[in-house]
Amino acid sequence: MNKVSLTALAHAELEHAQSASNGRSTKSVHGGSDHLLRQSVIALCAGQSLAEHDNPGEATVQVLLGRVLLTSGEESWAGWIGDLLVVPNAPHSLEAVEDAVVLLTAVRRP
Repeated sequence: MNKVSLTALAHAELEHAQSASNGRSTKSVHGGSDHLLRQSVIALCAGQSLAEHDNPGEATVQVLLGRVLLTSGEESWAGWIGDLLVVPNAPHSLEAVEDAVVLLTAVRRP
């Protein structure tokens, strides 16, 4: 069993993102190449984004801090602290409306 404080990790990653030249920071929480399930904490400074990309499997984004905007095609969904956004099975992007940290949970297709 491995226990992780997502609150502490979110604050640490946001601090790292704020000092990074690209305004981002990512930390794997669970998973890797030998797992189907992967979880990562992603911190983005306000205005930073993850450019449009494909969804390699099922995924959700849980907002831990701040506000984000998930966009796919002409549709977009705002996420606030505590919100869980289901990532569409289509090209999509994620933008930080304000300094934000999310927990990305993804299950890649076998």
